[in-house]
Amino acid sequence: MRLNEVTYNDAKPIEGYGPGFFRIGGEVFHSAVLTSGQGTFEWSGYDDAATLLALAGDIDVLFVGTGADVAHIPTDLRDQLEEAGLGVEAMASPAAARTYNVLLSEGRRIALAMLPV
Repeated sequence: MRLNEVTYNDAKPIEGYGPGFFRIGGEVFHSAVLTSGQGTFEWSGYDDAATLLALAGDIDVLFVGTGADVAHIPTDLRDQLEEAGLGVEAMASPAAARTYNVLLSEGRRIALAMLPV
């Protein structure tokens, strides 16, 4: 079997998650988070569209982790993001974390905003 080392450039992978926390790049967050090549920050949730819109031009797709279960994000938020040219994919936070890590390892221009599980 051939093994390849994965490099993540400037972005950090999701290393773990559990009830009320995320571990990203060795740091633990006890809130909703936004992570991309620009860093990892606490995120205020769906009401904080400005932080997500600031990623326009730097990423192609924004994954939104909706918590423990898959849910729709607010329509007005989705409309704002898509109008800014961001592709938006909503899924449960565990699935969003796994998808983010895979695409990050491929060098894709992505970001992840997640609500805690």
